[in-house]
Amino acid sequence: MDDRFLSEVIVDQWVQGGPIKTTDLSGSVVLIEVFQVNCPGCFIYSLPKAIQLHDQYHAKGLVVIGLATAFEDYDKNTLENLKKLVTTGEVIGETYKALNQHGLLTDGKLQWQLPFAVGMDRVVPDNLPVTDERVLAYVYKILPEFDKLPEEQKQAVITQVRLYMEQKTMAAATFERFSLQGTPSSILFDREGQLKDVSFGQVEYKQSLIEQCL
Repeated sequence: MDDRFLSEVIVDQWVQGGPIKTTDLSGSVVLIEVFQVNCPGCFIYSLPKAIQLHDQYHAKGLVVIGLATAFEDYDKNTLENLKKLVTTGEVIGETYKALNQHGLLTDGKLQWQLPFAVGMDRVVPDNLPVTDERVLAYVYKILPEFDKLPEEQKQAVITQVRLYMEQKTMAAATFERFSLQGTPSSILFDREGQLKDVSFGQVEYKQSLIEQCL
């Protein structure tokens, strides 16, 4: 595992199983499961899948790390709520509503625990002015093929990105470093510490890619 993990995946505070150093990950395949505390899909789909992958492949060299982030709902996606989640199983906001509706809570708490290390992304105030340059830089980061889009679509993308950036009051370091599109997202490193995949949502090929890396 080279220094790319420590330089690009920013863990502001470990709430379970940390701190993890680069040397701890030497020779391991590393899956970073990025979620928000206030993200129902993360708790219904991706985190249970991450637990299954951990259980199935940990002995073969897979290290799963849960990374909570915040790109919206900053009052809910907090370090305090993450600590409460890890220590008591309590969930909040839309996560609570959705899991309760699906009958996935017991006494208002999760029916499972995260068996791997969990940390919080570095989330800091974003006070920079929203300039045309910043908007375009962000557009090209998330859409490398932007120049190939029809002009009308280009303007729609720019308008949408500008609106997002004007409403964004915080910046999440790892989330933005990897140009993640939302949560749940996954970041996968191979045994040499090379970045193999960045994906958003429920990705069918994730398990087979992990098997290839192992």
